[in-house]
Amino acid sequence: MCSSDLVTSLFWPGWKRPTNGRGCRWRRCSNASGCRPIARCHPNAFLNTPCRSMTTSSSSVPRPQAAEAALPMLLRLLRMARMRSHWQSIASQAEAEGWSHSQFLYALCEQEVEQRQQARQQRLLRAAQLPWSKALADYDHSGRIEAAKWQELEGLTHQSEWLQRGENVLLFGPSGVGKTHLAIGIVLAQIGLDQPCRFYPATALVQELQKARADYSLPQALERLDRYPLLLIDDIGYVQRDEQESSVLFELICHRYERRSLLITANQPFTAWDEIFPSSSMTVAAVDRLVHHCHIVEISGDSHRRAQASRRSGDQQLKQP
Repeated sequence: MCSSDLVTSLFWPGWKRPTNGRGCRWRRCSNASGCRPIARCHPNAFLNTPCRSMTTSSSSVPRPQAAEAALPMLLRLLRMARMRSHWQSIASQAEAEGWSHSQFLYALCEQEVEQRQQARQQRLLRAAQLPWSKALADYDHSGRIEAAKWQELEGLTHQSEWLQRGENVLLFGPSGVGKTHLAIGIVLAQIGLDQPCRFYPATALVQELQKARADYSLPQALERLDRYPLLLIDDIGYVQRDEQESSVLFELICHRYERRSLLITANQPFTAWDEIFPSSSMTVAAVDRLVHHCHIVEISGDSHRRAQASRRSGDQQLKQP
């Protein structure tokens, strides 16, 4: 007898496995209460168990020892991994502290939900493909971002309603001022709010879309990106002024307009975007769609990387005799 048959027989003593072996419907069992098949044959016996009411009589409940032996299998079939590995310790705690049945059930469900949420967060982090982890709180914004704009950025990390409205975020500034840091911080905050996100270097995204166009599957590729309410495009200024590259980028902007959000970092202001798109009309159309519902933040100051390199160089000179 297989494990699922064993568990089923503990709870439904009258259940029988069919003997025809052809994969048709389950036969009726011969117990007094009777039953009717509810699904076609399936390796999982629980899909084909006798119909019962929502209430269970005391005579149908297995003895404590049998129930304890069958419970891990039931939890495995229900895919409750956390509950399966912790129910015994929680049961001991409940017995020692005199919990009610509802308190015991609540503790089990709470741990299961917590474990599933943690697992989902890990899946979202892997799917985002972030190059590194940077929190918004770790960014030193003094002298770089206006106070009102910094508060606006912080507000974006505390809620995700702006994603539902399809609003965009544009971060402008010279190289090394921390645009990618801020963008990743926003993405991590949204992942913490259970929002799927994806990071793309602009050149890698354009190459992927160009390949899809060559395979006549660009609409499908754009639809696949719709699974991410927030798409981070890093360093859009490095896209070459080529009709093929710029056209797929323009189609992405048009496709996500008022439907999904874009978070874009750029070294150049809008006045220099003619270097990205081949015509001024395409530049105007792209910018118009991006800024219609948009949070624009300009970052000033010197490069963090250059400043760190200067400090290291100065420290080394001080150490020399």
